[in-house]
Amino acid sequence: MILLRRVIGDALRARRQGQQRTLREVSTAANVSLGYLSEIERGHKEPSSELLAAICDALGARLSELLREVSDTVALAEQMPEVLVSMQDEPAEAGAVSKSTSRGVRQVTSDGKVSVSVRQDSPLKATLRSARVRPTERDRDVVCAA
Repeated sequence: MILLRRVIGDALRARRQGQQRTLREVSTAANVSLGYLSEIERGHKEPSSELLAAICDALGARLSELLREVSDTVALAEQMPEVLVSMQDEPAEAGAVSKSTSRGVRQVTSDGKVSVSVRQDSPLKATLRSARVRPTERDRDVVCAA
């Protein structure tokens, strides 16, 4: 299952890091505490619509752009049932201890425009990464965890 708060947080973090700005800079501009913004970006807190608008304004982004990006990511994940497979359906690897060796990254799909890969971080966390195959200046990578 993909959590909306994680997708929103990942989209906000990607925009902030793309601008090479710190949490402190954006939290000050959005008039939100640094800790709370960090929790939003990590998907631990769900921002109100007013707070989300203030953060988007601080990032110089339109709320509609961010929500469209989030919507596209969620729609893409919904179209790929193999991404949303329960961990109980996958056999566990014996002796797998570290994140880098447990399951790694696997390519799920590519339609020529968007490429999607999934990394299994732990038994309870998978990271879905979608990227445009031929990026333009306005295209951005979207990373979300579920």
